[in-house]
Amino acid sequence: MTLVPHNATPKRAAAPPRACRRPLLERNVAARVPSSHNRPQTSPAKRMDIKDHIRSIPDFPKPGILFYDISTLLAHADAWSVAMGRLAKVVSRHAPDLLAGIESRGFLVAAPLALKLGLGFVMVRKRGKLPGPTVAHTYALEYGTDIVEIQADAVVAGQRVVILDDLLATGGTMTAAIELFRKMGAEVVGSACLIELTFLNGRQRLDVPFNALVTYDR
Repeated sequence: MTLVPHNATPKRAAAPPRACRRPLLERNVAARVPSSHNRPQTSPAKRMDIKDHIRSIPDFPKPGILFYDISTLLAHADAWSVAMGRLAKVVSRHAPDLLAGIESRGFLVAAPLALKLGLGFVMVRKRGKLPGPTVAHTYALEYGTDIVEIQADAVVAGQRVVILDDLLATGGTMTAAIELFRKMGAEVVGSACLIELTFLNGRQRLDVPFNALVTYDR
């Protein structure tokens, strides 16, 4: 047995070794390097190229014509949703009361877009396709004329209308639809399509704002 004097100061246990710290400069540099989790991420919707879902078919509906087919876009739910979202942003800027779709693929664009925006939808059809009283507008084609109609009670004078179609080529049908709604007293505040064939210069015939999601130069 070892005796310890009562006035002796007991020795403290040795402190465990402190963890090695990184140099201050290294810590500061590490703090400035952003973690991959903090970097802004681009959503798949923003990166999506709508053209990847539109196929081109040569010599349809006749030799020498290159047809841009949106069936593949319609069949891809995510791509179609992205297309509608982008069009919704464009169209909503015009603050329309109604959306109008031109027969027949324009219905595929305008109807779901109207539903998305909480707006009414009006069909622009060829002559003889609508029941009840109609209002018609005749317009010139390269060889002859054609007629577009809407139902007489489909629009109220003063309503703001945006007209939509799947594709703008020469602009003849879109121009006719614009004139038809003006004949009814509506205000056509804009127009839009999924596709624009820029080499046909159809946009130059329109006297209202026009937007397209994708363009082709041939």
